[in-house]
Amino acid sequence: MENSKQSKTVFVLEGGAMRGLYSAGVLDVFMQNGITTDAIYGVSAGALFGINFKSKQIGRAIRYNLKYAHEKNYMGLYSLITTGNIMNEKFCFDRIVNELDKFDFDTFNASPIDFYAVVTNVETGKAEHIKIIDSRAQLEVLRASGSMPFVSKIVEFEGSKYLDGAISDPIPLQKALDEGYEKIVVVLTRPENYAKHKENLPYNFVYRKYPNFVECAKKQFEVYNQTLELIKKCENDGRIIVLRPSQNLKIARVEKNLDKLKAIYNLGVSDCTSKLDEIKKYLQQEKSGQVTL
Repeated sequence: MENSKQSKTVFVLEGGAMRGLYSAGVLDVFMQNGITTDAIYGVSAGALFGINFKSKQIGRAIRYNLKYAHEKNYMGLYSLITTGNIMNEKFCFDRIVNELDKFDFDTFNASPIDFYAVVTNVETGKAEHIKIIDSRAQLEVLRASGSMPFVSKIVEFEGSKYLDGAISDPIPLQKALDEGYEKIVVVLTRPENYAKHKENLPYNFVYRKYPNFVECAKKQFEVYNQTLELIKKCENDGRIIVLRPSQNLKIARVEKNLDKLKAIYNLGVSDCTSKLDEIKKYLQQEKSGQVTL
């Protein structure tokens, strides 16, 4: 007997630059096993790699990252020096998506999954959770979500100025709870017991024109750690299910070592595979505690 009532499901995807390949591994396993969702909240790399779930492109994230890791125009110091962006805008958001490893804009746009990219409004210092309805027209929102401070230019879109969503809402679990999602899968890119420490970065100098952003950035570590506490509480209460790296793999934000890129992706695959039955049971379970058959 099939229960007609279905709980609303959401995936919450943390960022973390190349650590985000862990989430890509998790999402590929989900796709291979027919696990879907009503919505996704993606932050930074969580948004940039998470879009491949809605476009149904298994393996795309790891494929192009391995292929172009050593391409000077992809990501790194050369791009930062020559363009002002550590992620080369032309190469990443034009050549790759339109020519080299085409993104399926049509499948993404036709999918019923609600996809939200988290960005930080530089002028207000607040998080915005922007629904991506037309992935081609809103590609700049996705770029903004992954535009790390100090190594990226501010992205302007529809009259607003944005940077990395991880500054204001690094793991948008509270947003998912506020929106009423009943089944929440949180994919983290840091291992258990990780905590963020205060960093003395020159936000005051570089972003002095944007005092609200400076205040937000200074509190980032507190917001992050408070969110980890919320995650732990919800996880212990059985309200959410969490996937996090089972090993503490050392990987740089702009990692060039192919073995390390493969390792973090493969860890996402193996961690998800080992927890697959638990995830399926959780997503099928109704509030009454009965499993839908």
